[in-house]
Amino acid sequence: MEIHIAVAKINKYSTSESGDTLEIVERPNGGVSVVLSDGQTSGKGAKTVSTMVVRKVISLLAEGVRDGAAARAASDYLYTERGGKVTACLNILSADLQTGTLVITRNNPTPVFIAHQDRVECITSPSDSIGTSRNIRPSITEFPLESGVTIVIFTDGIRDAGDRSGQSLDICTLLQAFLEEENPTAQEIADTILSQAIRLDNNRPNDDMSVVVLRSVSTETDQIRRMTVRLPVPPIFLPQ
Repeated sequence: MEIHIAVAKINKYSTSESGDTLEIVERPNGGVSVVLSDGQTSGKGAKTVSTMVVRKVISLLAEGVRDGAAARAASDYLYTERGGKVTACLNILSADLQTGTLVITRNNPTPVFIAHQDRVECITSPSDSIGTSRNIRPSITEFPLESGVTIVIFTDGIRDAGDRSGQSLDICTLLQAFLEEENPTAQEIADTILSQAIRLDNNRPNDDMSVVVLRSVSTETDQIRRMTVRLPVPPIFLPQ
């Protein structure tokens, strides 16, 4: 079995920096965690906040701190640094090889979708953003690590796509149709969700958009760890 993780993200239209920050860190006792934060508003200020939150979380995870404790510490840290005046959404998605579980930690009202084979469930339990007060607790979902599981997390730019035109992105139906008809890669799912969201905003995203897809795949493995990153470079940085 292998864990496949894919990310697709784009800035708000005509904004140079994304307020969404994402990092992937190896867990010291085995496994990997994806940390995604969406800073309040957008642009440079939001980027500063989300980067601060993500760096705090990954530093704690790398030291062996549990996901929920890392999320609470990041919330207290943001509250202390910004006096409770700035908020951020936070998701931690972990494949924990020490416990043999998949762990979803949410401080984000945006739902999370979980598919096992072709059955899709939506996690919508109450969840507050971090930074508004001390002792904000995350919503935590944990279940066995087994093959055939697909998890989709995303920021509110995906959730709210199409709002201005009275449309909405039905991720549950999209994901279910994808899994019933094909055996898509994690990247194909992430790219499809993002492209649909952009289309609903008339190709001008109204907010920063990020989507993360994790799939546990039953396959022969050579035990080699691989990671591929694709980063578009603005023309300004290219030689003339």
